[in-house]
Amino acid sequence: MDVAAYAKLLPDITPRNKPYWDGLAAGELRLQKCAACGRHRFPDAPLCPECLSGESSWEAVSGAGTIWSWCTMHQKYFAAFADEVPYQLVYVRLAEGPLVISVLAGEPGEPEIGRQVHAVFQPIAGDRTVLKFSTGAAA
Repeated sequence: MDVAAYAKLLPDITPRNKPYWDGLAAGELRLQKCAACGRHRFPDAPLCPECLSGESSWEAVSGAGTIWSWCTMHQKYFAAFADEVPYQLVYVRLAEGPLVISVLAGEPGEPEIGRQVHAVFQPIAGDRTVLKFSTGAAA
């Protein structure tokens, strides 16, 4: 992986999303949780999509989920991933509710819809860590 190119693809860390990125660096998945209705959300947002409350907090969640959908990327769309094709993108329904798009970490074969996965955290260039998912045993 071209780490410098990969880092360029990542979003900027802002005051609003910093708790998410700090959580990944600490080895945990953190999501916003609405203070009014209790719904977890991803990505972060200023208002709850369920009840429109502007009050929320960040909470570490299990990182467990199931594969909701997936696709195999064969094209070299981004230089950062040129050495990794083919790779699997997965759409994961977290146990807490939100859907998250990420990569299946080093898994041979095709993913299965409904398969249990868990979050894994991959440090990359600088002080960034990215979220991936694995079907292997949770650490």
